[in-house]
Amino acid sequence: MARPRKKKKFLFILEIVVLLLFIGGLYVYGQISSRLDKIDIQETDLSEQDIVTNDQAPQMTGYTTYALFGLDHRNKNEKMNTENSDTIIIASINNDTKAVKLVSVYRDTLLNVGDDTYTKANAAYALGGPAQAISMLNTNLDLNITDYVAIDFDALVTVVDCLGGLDIPLSYAEIVHMNNYCVETSEETGKSYTPVELPEPKPEDQEAIVGTYHLNGVQATSYCRIRYTASLDMGRTERQRRVIQMIVDKAKSAGLSTIFDIMDQVFPMIKTSVSKTEILQMIPTMIGYNIDNTSGFPLEYKFATVKGSVIVPMTLETNVVKIHDFLYGSTGYTPTAVITDRSNHITQIVDGTGVQETAPVITETPETETTTDDEVIWQADDSSDDYSYSEPDYTPDYSEDTSDDYDPGYDTGNDNTGGGDADYNDNTDSTDVDYSGADTDTTGDTAGDSDNGADGDIGGDTDSGAGDAGDTGAEDAGGEDAGDLGDGE
Repeated sequence: MARPRKKKKFLFILEIVVLLLFIGGLYVYGQISSRLDKIDIQETDLSEQDIVTNDQAPQMTGYTTYALFGLDHRNKNEKMNTENSDTIIIASINNDTKAVKLVSVYRDTLLNVGDDTYTKANAAYALGGPAQAISMLNTNLDLNITDYVAIDFDALVTVVDCLGGLDIPLSYAEIVHMNNYCVETSEETGKSYTPVELPEPKPEDQEAIVGTYHLNGVQATSYCRIRYTASLDMGRTERQRRVIQMIVDKAKSAGLSTIFDIMDQVFPMIKTSVSKTEILQMIPTMIGYNIDNTSGFPLEYKFATVKGSVIVPMTLETNVVKIHDFLYGSTGYTPTAVITDRSNHITQIVDGTGVQETAPVITETPETETTTDDEVIWQADDSSDDYSYSEPDYTPDYSEDTSDDYDPGYDTGNDNTGGGDADYNDNTDSTDVDYSGADTDTTGDTAGDSDNGADGDIGGDTDSGAGDAGDTGAEDAGGEDAGDLGDGE
């Protein structure tokens, strides 16, 4: 007779537990739902009709793809109400496995940014906001992206601080440049930091890792902005992806109070076209998401000085094949006629300009000051393009730059007076260590770029020296990098 009572008691306790879990779930759901109202969801501002997709390109079934943009709120184009965006990341999610792959599009990549204007990829957002930036990705990479998420660097600082900081391996060179960037990052965000003490004596190889340091939000964000090491933009974008992966991993083990704190502070800094309903539907499965691998685009490239230093896909067709294989496992993908046409035109633009495998050598001594003519729009049907080039001043300058006022009539990606203090022929950036197994080059430099760090393997972003190509002659007048993470980088 005692057993039925125990059984009833057990069932009663189980029902209470289930009820509490249900109530707890509703509470969490309600808390998240209310916080989502703080996000700037632009469902009406960005419609699929505004986005250009390549109709010839196949639909990537089984995957969801988003465009992620980092905005520089300091350099706003008042004429078009758009901001600088030099952080461009494609996120591909396998709907079945929840594996996420990230691809950074190097900001100085020579692409058709819209209206047959060939210039640096980072110009698209400033010229036409997220719709034009997404259209640029779709029509140059054979994609069908319709949604985006955009943040500025304040959000990154806040997230890292809420999570209690990140432990990041640093080289001597990275410490120097990170400390310099921290000054402005701190001023812009109102957040404090303590400079990392440089190890003594100075190592012979300043690009080699000297230790792992616990960085707060200002420091981690400044780390993501580094553009002066030998790895250029490839190194910077890999740092950005490494930090994103660290944040995702740490957030998974954070408590609800921490997550709610992040939502309260960060959500107001986010712009997105993803609806609240869609976000809520994704939440139950987000814990299962895992950043599987990361890479950069283009994977095979060279450099050219055409109105500033640009990254030239070698060729666009070849790179589109490789990036589809990486993002979607589309082995043997055949690019559409649109890609073939654009690939040929890019080759035509740089023909005879001295395309090289390494970025121009940067010295610490400023060149003779010259007047730079940025006004150029490369039209597909214009055979009279002026490809003259004025030598920029390469002196490093970490101060705020507000000179980059984007205008449709200008080569908006060509920030021709910035700086850099690294010799970009020194192509061994050993600072870019692997984190959680990502960015491991297992096949070497497929671009054949003289160990230039050309992300040789798809997903193998080793940053062995091919980096901030755009920074070699494409910086802002104040030397500030418009391409900072959330800072346009």
